[in-house]
Amino acid sequence: MTKKTDDRSAERPGGGWSTEGLGYLQAQEAKSKVYVLHPFVRDRAGTSHTKRSPEARLEEAMGLAFAIDVELVGGETVALRERRPATLIGVGKIAELKTFVADNEVDLLIFDCELSPGQQRNLEREIKTKVIDRTALILEIFGARASTKEGELQVELAHLEYQRSRLVRSWTHLERQRGGSGFMGGPGETQIEADRRIIADRITRIKRQLEQVTRTRTLHRARRQKVPYPIVALVGYTNAGKSTLFNRLTKAEVLAEDMLFATLDPTMRALDLPNGRRIILSDTVGFISELPTTLVAAFRATLEEVCEADLIIHVRDASHPDSNIQKLDVEGVLAELGVELAEEGEGTPVIEALNKIDLMDNEAQAALLALDERRGRTVAISGLTGDGCERLIEAVDKLLGTGDLDIQMTVPYSDGATQAWLHANSRILSEEQGEDGIRFQVLVDPVAWAKYSNRRS
Repeated sequence: MTKKTDDRSAERPGGGWSTEGLGYLQAQEAKSKVYVLHPFVRDRAGTSHTKRSPEARLEEAMGLAFAIDVELVGGETVALRERRPATLIGVGKIAELKTFVADNEVDLLIFDCELSPGQQRNLEREIKTKVIDRTALILEIFGARASTKEGELQVELAHLEYQRSRLVRSWTHLERQRGGSGFMGGPGETQIEADRRIIADRITRIKRQLEQVTRTRTLHRARRQKVPYPIVALVGYTNAGKSTLFNRLTKAEVLAEDMLFATLDPTMRALDLPNGRRIILSDTVGFISELPTTLVAAFRATLEEVCEADLIIHVRDASHPDSNIQKLDVEGVLAELGVELAEEGEGTPVIEALNKIDLMDNEAQAALLALDERRGRTVAISGLTGDGCERLIEAVDKLLGTGDLDIQMTVPYSDGATQAWLHANSRILSEEQGEDGIRFQVLVDPVAWAKYSNRRS
């Protein structure tokens, strides 16, 4: 069996997998051994139907597995002539996997695709080990990363929605029946009906709690609108470097690691731009290809900050070979959230931050910098070294300033408060001293100016 081993697994503390409860991951003294497979169907020309190469998809799947602290034995791509309804893969491959799993004491097989409940059950029965699909893997990572009550609720909701769709055929104990109550008795409620009811009740309770979270966020957003600071949201493919850039710009200490989904719960910080404008910068969860729809729905409350943003910074890993494909994946998730991006005209304005130029050679860096100069909304940066971050801030300030008012006014020498406010909250184009006061020409945010004018009157 051809496999790709990964020695990085020895670097991380142990984790384990369990079939108990809603998730699979639980603490164990020894790491569970995991093997990753990426099945794909070749067309007649011998290529994959997917946009990425099978090898790139396998590498990403192995990165996902690595993020849950297991012993990663390795992985392989599996070329299929067709997808078999019962087991996805053929009997020959199943026999090969069964021998490999037994010889290497593999505890878990991860299929980098979507498995039906029947396929999952049949594969487990034939190979004699635990099997999960891509959705379950991503759910596990999100469960491990959630650090707030809101995040935990969102992950549990996604888990329950996923499990509810798998009650049929996937759980062997569901064929049992319990005795009924009442005068006649009878077969009573089957176990599957009881489990469905329990899950449905829990989903209802979590949705109520998340509705309260949404109301609280709406109140907080209304308060921010009274103090009109523009919201600038960082979005991007997972591990594109959003948190590293966020920390660089705001001097925050958000977890930033070379790991998929290092950030789950959103973080917001105030940031003062060079020309006096204050913004709220929001770091969000990373996106990924084939993000489970249950997760998109569960995290909609969190991602509302993206929907309400005045400006989006799309952080891209320019050093990644699939950077352009990752861009399409991110834009697809944003479209699903109802966010319409616009380089010009209507929609949410977007700036592309081409990150990780420190990992590129001089020729590639020069090409990106040339693109940076030609297009005002593309900036080549390194969130790690800080290179290009000043240009990014200038681009943000310039774009947010397109709707600013151009005001010429004379402020009396005695009105120090207005002079101080203009210096702190506007872009001063000219400042001249005259007989009756200081003549200013400034660019100022219309909402901020209206609020200050109302306070003065």
